[in-house]
Amino acid sequence: MTLHQSPTSPYVRKVMVLLHEAGALDSVRLSFASGSPVDPGSIPLGANPLGKIPALERDDGCTLYDSRVICRYLATTTPKAAALYPEGPALWETLTLEATGDGILDAALLMRYETVIRPAEGQSEAWVEGQWQKIARSLTALESRWMAHLQGPLTMGSIAVACALGYLDFRHDARGWRNGHPQLAAWYEGFAKRPSMQATIPA
Repeated sequence: MTLHQSPTSPYVRKVMVLLHEAGALDSVRLSFASGSPVDPGSIPLGANPLGKIPALERDDGCTLYDSRVICRYLATTTPKAAALYPEGPALWETLTLEATGDGILDAALLMRYETVIRPAEGQSEAWVEGQWQKIARSLTALESRWMAHLQGPLTMGSIAVACALGYLDFRHDARGWRNGHPQLAAWYEGFAKRPSMQATIPA
């Protein structure tokens, strides 16, 4: 399989953390690709017509895209990754937590695109702040309702949240997401020391 990826993509980082945690890095070939919403660049549009990464090009099937689809697929084909999606009621918590992490990333990326892609005269501060409010509400929810899950066994939900917080540090550090979220900040400090997270720090 070939994983079309860029080390600065937080969605790619989710997949790479899973592969590290599962000891399955040798199951994929890495192919660098990069682009933006206004220029697909080197992203293979034949593999993903949406022009996004990650995209997992399989040797014996259709190309998979969207990090949630790829991670779920790898969890079904990589024994050590199966536990990242627990059975029973906890599965729905895991999927919701993963969606929360991805939602934070969606908003953070829209903020980034607004300031680095859109011409300065067309940028909307209200739009940027609206995206940040989505992130702020999600951080409050994680702090108040999700710490027990985050502090429990490793799941794809906790990986997604950690990658989202890492991206906030990478692109929006001045926002100070840790302020008012001491439990979440303490959890992330420990989680970020995992070898899988250290090996995938964006640069």
